[in-house]
Amino acid sequence: MKTDIEIAQDAKMNPIMEVAKGLDIPEDEVELYGKYKAKISLAAWDRLKDKPDGKLILVTAINPTAAGEGKSTTTVGLGDSLNRLGKKAMIALREPSLGPCFGIKGGAAGGGYAQIVPMEDINLHFTGDFHAITTAHNLLAAMLDNSLQQGNPLNIDPRQIVLRRVLDMNDRALRKTVIGLGGRTEGVPRESGFDITVASEVMACLCLASDLMDLKERFARIVIAYTYDGKPVTAKDLEAHGAMALLMKDAIKPNLVQTLENTPAFVHGGPFANIAHGCNSIMATKLGLKLADYLVTEAGFGADLGAEKFYDLKCRFAGLTPAVTVIVATVRALKLNGGQAKNDLGTPNLEALGKGIPNLEKHIENVAKFGVPAVVAINRFPTDTEEELEFIRKRCQELGAEVALSEVWGKGSAGGEELAQTVLNSLENRPSRFKLLYELEPPIKDKITKIATEVYGANGVMFTKEAENAIQKYTDLGYGQLPICMAKTQYSLSDDPNLLGRPTNFNITVREVRLSAGAGFLVAITGAIMTMPGLPKRPAACNMDIDDSGKITGLF
Repeated sequence: MKTDIEIAQDAKMNPIMEVAKGLDIPEDEVELYGKYKAKISLAAWDRLKDKPDGKLILVTAINPTAAGEGKSTTTVGLGDSLNRLGKKAMIALREPSLGPCFGIKGGAAGGGYAQIVPMEDINLHFTGDFHAITTAHNLLAAMLDNSLQQGNPLNIDPRQIVLRRVLDMNDRALRKTVIGLGGRTEGVPRESGFDITVASEVMACLCLASDLMDLKERFARIVIAYTYDGKPVTAKDLEAHGAMALLMKDAIKPNLVQTLENTPAFVHGGPFANIAHGCNSIMATKLGLKLADYLVTEAGFGADLGAEKFYDLKCRFAGLTPAVTVIVATVRALKLNGGQAKNDLGTPNLEALGKGIPNLEKHIENVAKFGVPAVVAINRFPTDTEEELEFIRKRCQELGAEVALSEVWGKGSAGGEELAQTVLNSLENRPSRFKLLYELEPPIKDKITKIATEVYGANGVMFTKEAENAIQKYTDLGYGQLPICMAKTQYSLSDDPNLLGRPTNFNITVREVRLSAGAGFLVAITGAIMTMPGLPKRPAACNMDIDDSGKITGLF
C-alpha cells in the first residue's frame, strides 16, 4: 500500500474557493493562502453568529499505546462518511507541531485514505500561525528582560520569573539556559530556558479566545513573574498585550482546508494535550457549528485527559454541548493493555483481550459521567478475528454504548459508513444531557481530587509540599476558582505509565501546580511533564527529502 504522503500527493483537491462556496462562505470572507488553503475572515462569525448550531461530535480514545489507535484518522474518516451518507459535515482538528514532525512521529493529519490535505503544507509552515505564536510569546519575553535591563521599574524578582522562551522544534539543549551574559549592556544574567511553541500559554489563549479582543484580554492576564514582595506581574504591566495581539491578527482566523474526499476541514491551533487542554480553537469549532449540520472534532490523548479537558475546559469556556462522543479502540491496543506482547498482537488472544478491555469500559463510564452518549469505534485491523470483535461489541453494549467497526484508513468513507450511521442513530435516539464534572467554587484541592477519583479511578490524591504551597499562593492571589487542567501521563489512567488496563488501589501524586491566568486555568502536574522534547537517536528528519521538482518524500 502507498504511504500516507504518497496517497496525499495523489489527491484530487478542489480549489479552496470551491470548498468555501460549498459552505456558503462568500468570496470576500475568504483569504487565500495559495490555491488549496485559506483563512476565513472574522466577518464570517459576525454574519453567522445568530444561526442555529449543528451537532457537535467529539472523537476521543482509550489510553494511547504503542499499538496505535487511529483517533485522528477516525475523526477524518467519520466526517467523510457522514458526507457520503448525504449529510453536511465538517471536521475541526489541531495543527501539527514541527517538533514532532521532525522527531519521532513524522507528519500527521489523519492517515491512509482518511487524511486532510494539502498534507505537506499542514505539517510544515501551513499559514504561519505557529510562527506568529512564537513571535508574540518571545516579544513578551524580550520586553520582560528589557524591563530588567532598564532599571527594573516593576520590581521583578529575577528568581521568580516564570516565563520562558519558545521554539517550535524539539531541542533538548535549550531546556535549561543562562541568558544575559557578556557584560552590563547585554542584559541581566539569569537562568531560563525554552519550551516548545505548543506548550506556550499564548497558544492556549489563542485556542480558548472567542475573538481578537478576548485574546488581547487573555494576553493581558498572563502572569510572567512575581515581585520581590510576591505580587504577580502580568503582560499588561509590561504594556505588551496590545503588540502581542497585533501579531496575532491573522493567526486568530480559522484555516480552511479539505480531506482527500473534499470534506471541508478547519485546522487551527494546537496546544499541548498535557500542559494545556489539547483541543483546536474555540473559534474554529463554533464557526464550524454554524457552517455545517455536523462538526466532528477530537481531543488530545485518551478520554481521561482529552475528553475530560474538552468537557470541563473547552465546553465550559465556550458554552458548547457535545451531542455524542466516539471512543476509538482497537483489538490490538486492548490486548496490549491486557498483557500481550507488542510483537505478538496479531495472534488471537481472548484472554488478553478480556484483561485489557476494562480500560475501554472505564472510558465509557467516564463519558457517561458527563451525560454524553457514547459510540465505540473499533478501528479494525486485518488480524482481528470475528470472535475478538464480537467480544468487544458485547461488553460495550452491556455498558450502554453502541459499537461500530471502522475501516476508514484503508477504505476511506466507504469504510466508515457503519460508524457514521451508528452515530446518526445515536444522535436521533439518545439525547445528550451534558453536564460538567465540577463547579468552580470548591477549593483547588477538591477539584483536583474529584477528577482523580472519578475520572482516573484513584483512591485519592497526595500533594507535595511544593504543590501545597503553590495552591495556597494562588488561592491567596484570587485564582482559587479557576478550573483545573490536569497534566499526567497519557499511557495510563494512573500517573504511572506502566500501569495499563484499569488500575485499582492507587493514588495520584500532584508534585507541582502552575498558573495559566491568561488561558484561565490551573495546571496540576503529576509525574515528569516534558515541555521541550528532544530528538531521538535517528530523527524522522533523516528520512525526509525534496527533489528538484519540489516533491517531498519521507514526511510520513
